[in-house]
Amino acid sequence: MTAYHDFLRKKVRLAEPQGFEVDPSVFNPMLKPHQRAIATWLVRQGRAACFAAFGLGKSFMQLEVVRVTRDLCGGYALITIPLGVRQEFYADAAKLGIKVKFIRRFEEVEDEQTIYLTNYETVRDGKLDPRLFSVASLDEASCLRGFGGSKTFREFMALFAGDDRSNGIKGEGVRYRYVATATPSPNEYIELLAYAAFLGVMDVGQAKTRFFKRNSEKADQLTIHPHKEAEFWMWVSSWAIFVQRPSDLGFSDEGYELPALDIRWHEVPSDHSHAGNERNGQGRLLRNTAIGVQDAAAEKRESLSARITKLMEIRAEDPDAHRIIWHDLEAERHAIEAAIPTAISVYGSQDLDERERAIVQFSDGEFQELAAKPVIAGSGCNFQRHCAWAVYLGIGFKFNDFIQSVHRIQRFLQTRPVRIDLIYTEAERDIRRQLERKWAQHNTMVQKMTEIIKQYGLSTAAMAQTLTRSLGVERVEITGKNYRIVNNDCVEEARRLPDNSIHLTVTSIPFSTQYEYSPNYADFGHTDDNDHFFQQMDYLTPELLRATIPGRLACIHVKDRIVPGGMTGLGFQTVYPFHMQVVAHFIKHGWGYMGMKTIVTDVVRENAQTYRLSWTEQCKDGTKMGVGMPEYLLIFRKPPTDTSNAYGDVPVVKAKPLCIDENGQIVPFAMDKKLTITRDNGYSRARWQFDAHGFTRSNGNRPLTEADFEGIPHDVMFKLYREYSLANIYDFEHHVSIGEALEVSGKLPTGFMLLPPQSWHPDVWTDIARMRTLNAQQYSKGQEMHLCPLQFDIVDRAIVQYSMEGETVFDPFGGIMTVPYCAMKLKRKAIASELNPRYFLDGAGYCKAADEEQSMPGLFDLLEAEQAEQQEGAA
Repeated sequence: MTAYHDFLRKKVRLAEPQGFEVDPSVFNPMLKPHQRAIATWLVRQGRAACFAAFGLGKSFMQLEVVRVTRDLCGGYALITIPLGVRQEFYADAAKLGIKVKFIRRFEEVEDEQTIYLTNYETVRDGKLDPRLFSVASLDEASCLRGFGGSKTFREFMALFAGDDRSNGIKGEGVRYRYVATATPSPNEYIELLAYAAFLGVMDVGQAKTRFFKRNSEKADQLTIHPHKEAEFWMWVSSWAIFVQRPSDLGFSDEGYELPALDIRWHEVPSDHSHAGNERNGQGRLLRNTAIGVQDAAAEKRESLSARITKLMEIRAEDPDAHRIIWHDLEAERHAIEAAIPTAISVYGSQDLDERERAIVQFSDGEFQELAAKPVIAGSGCNFQRHCAWAVYLGIGFKFNDFIQSVHRIQRFLQTRPVRIDLIYTEAERDIRRQLERKWAQHNTMVQKMTEIIKQYGLSTAAMAQTLTRSLGVERVEITGKNYRIVNNDCVEEARRLPDNSIHLTVTSIPFSTQYEYSPNYADFGHTDDNDHFFQQMDYLTPELLRATIPGRLACIHVKDRIVPGGMTGLGFQTVYPFHMQVVAHFIKHGWGYMGMKTIVTDVVRENAQTYRLSWTEQCKDGTKMGVGMPEYLLIFRKPPTDTSNAYGDVPVVKAKPLCIDENGQIVPFAMDKKLTITRDNGYSRARWQFDAHGFTRSNGNRPLTEADFEGIPHDVMFKLYREYSLANIYDFEHHVSIGEALEVSGKLPTGFMLLPPQSWHPDVWTDIARMRTLNAQQYSKGQEMHLCPLQFDIVDRAIVQYSMEGETVFDPFGGIMTVPYCAMKLKRKAIASELNPRYFLDGAGYCKAADEEQSMPGLFDLLEAEQAEQQEGAA
């Protein structure tokens, strides 16, 4: 197992240094001790993020890091900055003795000794190609937080990271890259993942899989796995340095104390005369307080007059003070300008030079009040020299913009207490609560990162040693009369199986990097990419072949995967044909491919997971929409020992039925006689036709639930349409017209497909009951549900068709033990392994129940018992 263990150890991957080892003395003596330590680490990494708190000297460090890196690698150096901070860099560069120049085109470059400055708009609009520079840094790089959706992110990934979308070439890009911002948002993990992708540490999709529990019903709703939280922050710390104060790195905090923050909330009454109506048309007495983005914008417009009045009251406390007035809407800007004629505004449609000039003048104290949106002037600008007071005319949902704007004045080197006034309406109480919750989350993240820095310093080696301990589990085996299940790595467990001992394997393998099922590095989902996943499968698949009886089968459940547009380089989502790769993989290892069953899924639910099949997008451009993603049951066969007749070494024999003749005698089946097939009919020709046809239907039998006593109109409608569809010649236009009629009447659900097309195709299963999984029992018990539960119907059909009673069925990816559970119900023996201890323990309960209670009554048993009672009573 040495090679396999080496493979697993290599999975412990933190960001590797790609820069230069330098002595701190190479930096300008003006840098303070903590700044030299940070700069040394950044140059060593070569691609890294500096998340240093406001006022710790981020621009000083950037200039020196870029200078030293450029001196070592040659070429040109570029720093991309937000509007309004050009003067800050000029001033800092002058102190350091560094020549800087602001440019908008490469033709303005003079020599390699100058550090060039440009703004984000110049790069985004294609005026300056950063690939002509050998080293680049992004100041206040939170512009990248709009991963995938923002034009800025797409362009910056294409240019800096070397992904040329015009010809599909992924190149080197800017070799040495740095990002710098003081407040990476803890509430939007996607921002941190975007930084990692920009720096070339790990792509966003891979990072999502490694650390987050995805919402299987909603795209990009990420919840970090509790067991992965420490590893996630350690991983971030391997490519980003979070420093809140010099003492985090063991240096003195003298001169680095944040000023006190005086937060004052001002609630103004809402106008309830515009409360709106309920869905049934009845008017509301009071406005809703749980409002979304659209309602919040409407509330801001309708409350503008009251909020301006409150602003003027606040202003009157000290009319001559320097103040910045933050707002979100253009209507708010116009109202501020009308109420305070002396205030100077900056806004989006303004000339860039004029906008930057106003920001610099306010920063220098040349006028008293500035009105701006946080998205325009909330990043990078330093207003603390003359301003210690900010008034927010309204509040919103964007925490990152908010906290950035707060720290334009609350920063190190601010000499006065900072006052923050926030105006909101009665209907915006929930927005205030969300803002305060996100603020608390931010403080928690800062604390976690500080603890990691204090524990490990700037050593990734110490972090890697800690993470390596997450390899393997302590083997636990549970056995029963008809089963043996093991909590262990499936590769190690498969190697324990005797040669030619398994009659049938039924399993749902991990869908490459789509999900991680445990925090363990042995988890097959814990892989870097598709090739890496199949490298680990290379250790398992040969063991499955060795352990399988010659001539017997492995049934592998899979599903293709969606590749996001941000990762394809094409700008739109594509499909990774995972099932085709699995087929090629098994064939490579000596299995014979026998075909596949297709299992139709719900296209409406799938759209909620991927956002690629929406009706709205189809109306905009039908060419970007693909099709719903079915699941597949791939069937592979181990070649038999004797290939002359293709029979398996232990064939799956099915007894032909016995019949009763006219005299009541049991006789063998014969077509030319008048016979009646017995109740215990063996394997009939009719049954063979259904199996050969491949389109089989679930009988619906299951243990009783409360749902059997409830009427659900949509379910009834679904079944009625299915019966109608299969009983009549299909008419596509009629099918659509039924759906349209339901839509007009408000009865077409948006959360699932009510009228899916049915099929008679031999390789398509449209009747799989998606809810018939052990997750239903997990949910009823309040236990953790499996990410991808396997449906009973799929397992049952494979076991019945491809094995015999008393034989052994194996599942290397047992999960909550659906396959062993079904196998024992069908009078087989079961073996399974599972790496996740929680899944394993839950599955152990189901295995024990199936082993001991195979006679548990089901729905049909109850009906038969009731009918028998009625007949007995009638007699």
